[in-house]
Amino acid sequence: MDSWRVLTNEAPMFVWPVKFCVAMTVATYVLSIFTGNVSQVDRVWTFLPTIYTVYYALLPLWPSVAPTFFFPYTPDALLAPLRETYSQRALLMASLVVTWMFRLSYNTWRRGLFNLKDEDYRWEILRQRIPPFLFQVFNLTFIAIAQNIILFLLGLPAARAVAQPHTPLSTSDFVLGTLGFLTILTEFVADNQQYSFQTFKHSGRLNPNDWPGARILWTEHDAERGFATRGLWAWSRHPNFLCEQTFWIIITLIPILSPDSPKLGFPPTSLASLAPFVPCLVLCTLFFSSTIFSESISKGKYPVAYAAYQDRVAMFLPLLTPVWGKLLSIQGRQKSVDALVYGAGNSKGKGKAE
Repeated sequence: MDSWRVLTNEAPMFVWPVKFCVAMTVATYVLSIFTGNVSQVDRVWTFLPTIYTVYYALLPLWPSVAPTFFFPYTPDALLAPLRETYSQRALLMASLVVTWMFRLSYNTWRRGLFNLKDEDYRWEILRQRIPPFLFQVFNLTFIAIAQNIILFLLGLPAARAVAQPHTPLSTSDFVLGTLGFLTILTEFVADNQQYSFQTFKHSGRLNPNDWPGARILWTEHDAERGFATRGLWAWSRHPNFLCEQTFWIIITLIPILSPDSPKLGFPPTSLASLAPFVPCLVLCTLFFSSTIFSESISKGKYPVAYAAYQDRVAMFLPLLTPVWGKLLSIQGRQKSVDALVYGAGNSKGKGKAE
């Protein structure tokens, strides 16, 4: 039953986050109706997990009474240790999430999604595939409500860390913290490689000012193919999605693996024992579903080449890509598939990057 302790004994700490989540749900839904643009949650996705995480990590900082509705506050009903002392573990998690926010905000900005007129292309495709009434139901239930709930859940690991004894950081914290920062760096490289490819695809020119790790010598064959298959994208069809899921798994594990957390039994004996893993499990489910939908769009645009890409490169895990290559070799198809995916004379698909 310890899995539910954060949601019972420390329940007052959730008062403001729940109010804020409800307010954001209403605001993003109303804006989507008035503007006809359902990417309102996409625009705040980069900020909301950070707001929830930082709120929990900085509980002693907030006043006991909020001067305005949206201003965070720490209820007097909260246990004194939580109101008066900081959790080093929660502060570490907040630093990771803030770094994640800067990376995602930068990528969102350069893609133009902070422009109030821009909308994720997938929503328009979904509009065309289902009746207008069903799309509006989907807009309310999933885009507005479910996604805001998911963003709220991503702050719960920090709440769990705050509810634990505020002891110094342990070995697991340092290891997971380091892995967290490395994951953000890897995702930044994946984002830059994708942005470099899209820029070349639309302009036909290499950019000498690309970020290190993204200075890949794209070719006309790459542009004609229509999607990136070099750099990290030669090993995983979605290295950015892999890193995103890995990052939130790490955030979820930090308080779970701390010495102050009760040991979890394996295998889990009840739904309650799975509660600490809910944030990352829900997010991974969302990303898997989103990836299936995105790949259906890509395969519709590039039926032959993308089908070959799916046969050659693993969806997420790079370690599986050599296995797919070996299977294709046994079938006698590797050379033809590699030619479609990587181009003639570049069977490994790594390209050249600085």
